[in-house]
Amino acid sequence: MDKSLAKPSIREINERAILASAEKVFAERGFSGATMSAIAARAGSPKANIHYYFPTKETLYRAVVERVLTAWLDAAQSFDLSDDPVEALTGYIGAKMDLAREMPLSSQIYASEIMRGAPAVQDYLETTLRRWVEARSGVVRRWVADGKLKQIEPKYLFYMIWATTQHYANAAHEVTTLEGGRALSHEAFERAKRQVVETVLFGVAAR
Repeated sequence: MDKSLAKPSIREINERAILASAEKVFAERGFSGATMSAIAARAGSPKANIHYYFPTKETLYRAVVERVLTAWLDAAQSFDLSDDPVEALTGYIGAKMDLAREMPLSSQIYASEIMRGAPAVQDYLETTLRRWVEARSGVVRRWVADGKLKQIEPKYLFYMIWATTQHYANAAHEVTTLEGGRALSHEAFERAKRQVVETVLFGVAAR
């Protein structure tokens, strides 16, 4: 049986509900202002149930942050599906833009975490993220060597993509304000996605 089609277990369902509630509370109050009691109240669950799945606030917070980090890293699967940098980067940027819409609160929590010096996930940055950047940078350097991309520093390319795509989550209120008080419609967001892709590719793709 395809595991992707398997019904989630009760534990998985409960953990997802807790993480969704925790995400809202951490986004509203920050790490220091959030409490397990507030998260339990938002989840409509006894506090003891929250502690059963996540013994401490720190454990729960890290799970929330790691959830978005894992999604961001998985967004680069297009690098494994195509050796064409235009296709791979288009897929990666598009996936990152979609995650900005799907997981805006997690992105905002992560941005706050980084601004605080990453006290909860510094080890993750030094291991998992560093290895990811090194591996993907190797692919970009090969594209450059093959004449498919201009001479670029891979890390700077990734920094630019991250900053641009995550802006649509981290500065969602600013975007909404500048759009006349209305969030970007699906059509407008797709236009923004295409423009980001075209702008990045115009700057890095070899002609």
